[in-house]
Amino acid sequence: MAHAHSVKHHKGLMDWLTTVDHKKIAILYLVAGGLFFGIGGIEAMLIRIQLWKPLNNFVSAQTFNELITMHGTTMIFLGVMPIIFALMNAVLPLQLGARDVAFPFLNALGFWTFFFGGLLLNLSWIMGGAPDAGWTAYTPLASKAFSPTHGVDFYTIGIQIAGLGTLIGGINFLATVITMRAPGMSFMRMPMFTWASFITSAIILFAFPAITVGLVLLSFDRLLGANFFEVAAGGNPILWQHIFWIFGHPEVYILILPAFGIISDVIPTFARKRLFGYSSMVFATILIAFLGFMVWAHHMFTIGMGPVANALFSISTMLIAVPTGIKIFNWLFTMWGGQIRFTTANLFASAFVPTFVMGGVTGVMLASAPADYQFHDTYFVVAHFHYVIVGGLVLGLFSGLFYWWPKMFGRLLNETLGKWTFWTFVIGFQLTFFIQHFLGLMGMQRRIFTYLPNQDFDTMNLVSTIGALLMAVGVIIFFVNIVITMSKPKGVANDPWEDGRTLEWTIPSPPPEYNFKQIPLVRGLDAYWKEKQAGNTEMTPSEPVGSIHMPSASILPFVMSVGLFIAGLGFMFSRDEFSNSFLAGIFNNYVVVIIGLLITFICMLLRSVFDDHGWHIEPEELEEEGVKA
Repeated sequence: MAHAHSVKHHKGLMDWLTTVDHKKIAILYLVAGGLFFGIGGIEAMLIRIQLWKPLNNFVSAQTFNELITMHGTTMIFLGVMPIIFALMNAVLPLQLGARDVAFPFLNALGFWTFFFGGLLLNLSWIMGGAPDAGWTAYTPLASKAFSPTHGVDFYTIGIQIAGLGTLIGGINFLATVITMRAPGMSFMRMPMFTWASFITSAIILFAFPAITVGLVLLSFDRLLGANFFEVAAGGNPILWQHIFWIFGHPEVYILILPAFGIISDVIPTFARKRLFGYSSMVFATILIAFLGFMVWAHHMFTIGMGPVANALFSISTMLIAVPTGIKIFNWLFTMWGGQIRFTTANLFASAFVPTFVMGGVTGVMLASAPADYQFHDTYFVVAHFHYVIVGGLVLGLFSGLFYWWPKMFGRLLNETLGKWTFWTFVIGFQLTFFIQHFLGLMGMQRRIFTYLPNQDFDTMNLVSTIGALLMAVGVIIFFVNIVITMSKPKGVANDPWEDGRTLEWTIPSPPPEYNFKQIPLVRGLDAYWKEKQAGNTEMTPSEPVGSIHMPSASILPFVMSVGLFIAGLGFMFSRDEFSNSFLAGIFNNYVVVIIGLLITFICMLLRSVFDDHGWHIEPEELEEEGVKA
């Protein structure tokens, strides 16, 4: 049995490259998500600057197409997803009373594959042109004929690698919730964020294979001359739309359900009340996930499916409003009569509710097939989508970050700066997107890089651009807040909000490497709150103090992901003509692909052949740490 001090602990950069600790991986996801979110935000600002006045020539039509494609793709796949995974990694094991996720090695692999996939996608800007077929990459726009550069290849291969990381993460969280709950924590005693993460992971498990298949087929069409979507060769471009949206609509719920979970944890904490209708919230979340797989073709009302298919998808879409409505009323009833404190986290949570309702109402409007013929491909759809994803998800993420930041980093974010972030971001958001509903109703189409004057679009677009600038200011203030906060010493209480209800608030901030010295015994819903009501200051342990097993750090996940990155690049350029004979030799003969795959498979072999038993923290060391604290 290895003693903690005899185990090799890496320092500095190597520590971050080899870590399998869920708390450090959460920070890696947060940093990567912040980086990609910033890139996506800059792309959004360039789009709005181009559209602030008619006949503007700030960017060319081609660059504009690349910007709208990369903005949507970056924000959805690389911006908000990793921030969701950051919060899941940081909070989920703590809320379950677990010492880590079920598979720490896979957790690291999931992050690094996601990161290198995102890196590959963004390299397209400096390697011959970004993808330009829209974030949905509809064929035939995404075919070689209409998109001859490697842009769409970066899209297909980059998202495949990043999506593999997301799928690995989803399976890991499912296994963690099923197998690692503390004694006494039945499914119906789990916090709502844990429930939301669990159901989100189940959606990932079923939805991501669909987009993976679609991306493989599109890659084959473009790189190997296959004929899945090429009409001239007997393919069908509508097939891509079905494959994409069978993934793409559940993806909206992969994004929004964690935000629902955050709001369901934040509002009770700052209202000092138990969440109203807990069991109905759980079943509403499950129902939303189930119905989310049955509505994909409401994105396709205008392609000619016929009245029967349109009617069925229209009705199933409207049905989702029922469980969503249950959630909205439960949040309102939780606030009703509560002792509400408007911290920054709670301000974002409170603003989430009406903003998301607005997105939901326009969603029901779009669910009516005859009306959708008018709204389709106008700015009305852009406004609806952003009300759900920015007004819903991003406000939820801000709420979660302000709420759990002290738990992750041991420091409270500055509340004054937080409120500045809130007001600038929310007012900017409403200015940007509320007015786009009317632009859409007046006929302004999406994906156009400029417009003629005197169509009554001018003023509204200017207001929208000013709103976007205000949102950017809000995000910048948030980053300033982080920098200022991180320069201060750690030193917040276990439960800095004083009204924490769940298990993560029972341990130090930030948590020790092993999370819980003793796994707690859960005696009811809102486990910590129940102990407080009984007059206890801490949880009752379910086990004596003993030796704690810890997983070993490993560089293999990082190296495996580098291998996939190299193989992806090699496959992409395998059919190119090179003036340099050496480059032609290694790319055209698939040498680069083989090298990349060999790196990955050798790492897999090493992981399989060599047993890694991890290491242990002994009870006497736990006592020493207790004395230090």
